[in-house]
Amino acid sequence: MPTRHGIALSIAMIALPASLGAQEPLTAIDWLGQNAPQIRSGPTLGGQTLREPPVTQTALRPEIAVETLQPQPQPMGLVPSDVTGLPVNLWQGSELPTLRYLIDTVPVDGNPAMQTLLYTLLLSETRAPGGEDAQDWLMRARLDRLMSLGATDPLESLAESAGAAQNPALFQRWFDATLLNGTEDKACAALALDARLTRDYRARIFCLARQGDWQTAALILEAAHAIQAMPQAELDLMDRFLSPEIYDGAPHLPMPDDPDPLTFRLFESIGERLPTASLPRAFANADLRDVSGWKAQIEAAERLTRIGALQPNRLLGLYTERRAAASGGVWDRVTALRRFETALEQNSIDAVTKTLPPVWTAMQEVGLEVAFAELFAPQISGLNFTDARAAQIAWRMGLLSSDYESVANSVAAETDTDAFLVALTRGTPGDVAAPNQMTQAISDGFSNAVDLPGRIQNALDRGALGETILLAIEHFDRGATGNPNDLAAAIATLRRVGLEDTARRASLQLLLLGHG
Repeated sequence: MPTRHGIALSIAMIALPASLGAQEPLTAIDWLGQNAPQIRSGPTLGGQTLREPPVTQTALRPEIAVETLQPQPQPMGLVPSDVTGLPVNLWQGSELPTLRYLIDTVPVDGNPAMQTLLYTLLLSETRAPGGEDAQDWLMRARLDRLMSLGATDPLESLAESAGAAQNPALFQRWFDATLLNGTEDKACAALALDARLTRDYRARIFCLARQGDWQTAALILEAAHAIQAMPQAELDLMDRFLSPEIYDGAPHLPMPDDPDPLTFRLFESIGERLPTASLPRAFANADLRDVSGWKAQIEAAERLTRIGALQPNRLLGLYTERRAAASGGVWDRVTALRRFETALEQNSIDAVTKTLPPVWTAMQEVGLEVAFAELFAPQISGLNFTDARAAQIAWRMGLLSSDYESVANSVAAETDTDAFLVALTRGTPGDVAAPNQMTQAISDGFSNAVDLPGRIQNALDRGALGETILLAIEHFDRGATGNPNDLAAAIATLRRVGLEDTARRASLQLLLLGHG
């Protein structure tokens, strides 16, 4: 099974090219599934291009504004701004509560392009609109959203880079991520150096036991009993954790309603592992460890890949690790994928034609079409299919890949919908008739004639780039579920701030996946 890479390597880079003519990202993105949003020069935010400062157009002396200089906090993030194309002052012009709400709530389920855009915002090197306190406050919001998305790998790295080993406000989030990733020893090492990082007795007891200091762990638990420092259910769990031999054969403890990562790991350590399917998606990361069975690992990887929190190659490695043990459900997907890969290896057009429809259907059933397209569209793009269904699937896979524009131009459109898709890949859907209300809304968004909603226009006028993009994501989701005005506004906003590629890919995915 592929090993868990350090996030600096597994994310690779989030590249947002500036050239309007460039369709390829500057750098391959492994962790983000090669869906990197691209910022193109030309569109403006508040009269300025994203990459270049304004240049005077006259010889008149400009007015000079004077303000008190204040120390600026260091930008925090995993990917430099010169790689993402997003400025370090991405969040300027916004109120912190507004940013917190939007970061917490903007919906990205069902649209990988929007998922990638949100990850880019969360991971780019940026500073908060304020001092160090604001920086910590915004960092907590970024980490919390990564946790809700299930992206515990980048969460762990981002928290570590932000100084979680010395910051109690960030430590708990870092510790939670390491518990789910199986890398808790480094968080425990930090806690051993500074017990003030947490007031959670359970964390201290757990870490002391991990480090072999059972005597001190037992003393702390005894003190916790004496002063009732924890609820009785937690005391019972810690008793079994430290003294499992005493409770050998005892009835299982009641399952907790809302376990945190430490509770999950404690139950696991006493042999009463909690199922992750009903828990928040971040817990699926715990199933990626070797302590889980193959089926559980695959289901966890599917769940995380669907939200963009896991590299598609990691899922592919699990699918192809061995032969299916049975039939039905996940095993049917394993079998279909393995047969398709074998057909590709045999370089047999007949075999690929036969195996492509079943594996495509299998991927559709679990919402993994884009991940599958990114993995395999390049391998089948040059094949000359004579079977109509296989040819249509291959073409649509290409439209869902990062090479969508060249794929679209390789086949003559046979229907009005196909003609619209081809025009959309070029960014000119208005050149053809829109077949329905949703395609008309998309066409309107690319027309440069859309009046933006007041809230978005206000953010643009304030130069609040991060807030503007988050609002565009929010409006896109509303548009995807039936509001054509919001859909057109979202697309127009993305294009206005230079995210042309994201606007095209998100629109293609909306039409091809039907997840709205």
